[in-house]
Amino acid sequence: MKIEIWSDIMCPFCYIGKRRLEAAIAKSGIKDIDIEWKSFQLNPQMVTEPRKNINQYLAEIKGWSLEQARSMNDRVIEMAKGEGLEYDLEKAVVANSFDAHRLIQMAKAAGKGDEAEELLFKAYFTEGSNIADHGTLILLGKSLGFSGPDLEAMLSSNRFAEEVRNDIAESRKIGVSGVPFFVFNRQYAVSGAQETEIFLDVLNKAAKNEA
Repeated sequence: MKIEIWSDIMCPFCYIGKRRLEAAIAKSGIKDIDIEWKSFQLNPQMVTEPRKNINQYLAEIKGWSLEQARSMNDRVIEMAKGEGLEYDLEKAVVANSFDAHRLIQMAKAAGKGDEAEELLFKAYFTEGSNIADHGTLILLGKSLGFSGPDLEAMLSSNRFAEEVRNDIAESRKIGVSGVPFFVFNRQYAVSGAQETEIFLDVLNKAAKNEA
């Protein structure tokens, strides 16, 4: 079974959706599943501001008070806890995700897409890493098994930029307006971080059709 997932690293619901899908896969007992992560940017024009956290950013763009932004994010933190995830949104750095997506594309080409996605989600939501910083991305890339010189060469060039843009263009063609967005065998789609049981139901339907 092929599952394609459009996702942005700075989307808190994408990490939650990942955990819920993983739980559904474990419950389903389906073994032969190929997961492909696809790039998406919620805000392609976002300017990286390392001194600003996500609460401040949301307050500014939504016209909310800082207290309102924190309250909303506290609910997201509780939702993440329910899936065994520890979010520290006070530390989450406002950063453009394009180069991080290029790193994921590099990892995907080496068969390590899921590993890269997990690593970057954790770096952003738990560790407060600046995912636009090339030094940070090089360290993360090294932990995926890539060499420093290869990572530096990739980040200082336009390599994998086309792959990122192609994924985003494809998302527009199939009508993706938000992430996470899951496509099962190009037959079924699930939008958002739905409950595990919904993913399980779709997995079983896709498996039945496949058979």
